[in-house]
Amino acid sequence: MRRFGKKLVATAAAATMVLGLAACGGSGSGSGGATEAAGGGATEATEAAASGGGDGKVIEVGIINNDPNESGYRTANDKDLKAMFGDGNSTTNGYHAQYAYSLKNDEQIAAAQKFIQDGVDYLLLSAADTSGWDGVLKDAQAAGVQVILFDRTIDADPSLYAASIVSDMDKEGEQAANWLKDQNLSEYNIIHLQGVMGSAAQQGRSGALDTLAKENGWNIVTQQTAEWNAEKAQQIVQSVIDAGTSFNVIYAENDDMAKGAVAALDKANISHGVGKDVVVIGFDCNKWALEELLNQNWNYDGQCNPFQAKYIDEVIKTLESGGTPAEKTIIMEEKGFDATTIKQEDVDNYGI
Repeated sequence: MRRFGKKLVATAAAATMVLGLAACGGSGSGSGGATEAAGGGATEATEAAASGGGDGKVIEVGIINNDPNESGYRTANDKDLKAMFGDGNSTTNGYHAQYAYSLKNDEQIAAAQKFIQDGVDYLLLSAADTSGWDGVLKDAQAAGVQVILFDRTIDADPSLYAASIVSDMDKEGEQAANWLKDQNLSEYNIIHLQGVMGSAAQQGRSGALDTLAKENGWNIVTQQTAEWNAEKAQQIVQSVIDAGTSFNVIYAENDDMAKGAVAALDKANISHGVGKDVVVIGFDCNKWALEELLNQNWNYDGQCNPFQAKYIDEVIKTLESGGTPAEKTIIMEEKGFDATTIKQEDVDNYGI
């Protein structure tokens, strides 16, 4: 397993597949039905072949992802994919793409089956839930459709997909939880705001906090899913405040939920950030969130890298040439940022 940041070794490759779920999610759009943007198929393919592009072949891809409006992370991820594979209405870089967006596993599975029936060459998947994908992957394999996982992992036999270009969600959670432990607070009373339950991002970030809380006797005041949504997070934190329960840490599994939590703190005139009453932890590294760190209003933000498209493209090119990806799994390089050490260049370089 190799880690990749801004550089990808020329021989590395991985097949493209995307299942939409709030991976490093942000402000949730609720459940969101599966919607497809499948532009002009045969006509565009013919035009693309006539206009050139390698051997004239147009590569058909079906991309399953979360609603782009679900979070800043997802907006950046969707934009990155469309820059490489097109917006569904035209052929770009030799690709013609269809898109399906949903936060529900069953809707994503239905969309994947349709893409397979449509005869796409590659299925790119960012799954809403880690389980339930074996049937789809076996159907894809039987139909000769290459599956590439992006953004997050699933629970499936690796022989059923060509490549996996993902974040290490367990490591993201471990970095944040270990950072919190290193703060040596006199007591730990934690509001834990979880993402969509069952997603790889939620499992990795929740698991790390749960482990250290048990090992160190930390008090989890409340542990609830806000489904990546700022408003839901604000309501949860407000209910804790209204109940008069003591807390001094907000552990939010994405930036938008952290923002909602802080809105509740501000409404109650509770201070937060460096040297203040409440420690605030988020994930995703939206530029505005890193600016909150820079201003020391938050304390920690864990990066989730949304820019996977160029690596997927490298994998597809390798497969199209008859080669085998040098790495089955490509782990995106990601950092964690502390409000006491972050610099403006970090905001500029890593903010999404």
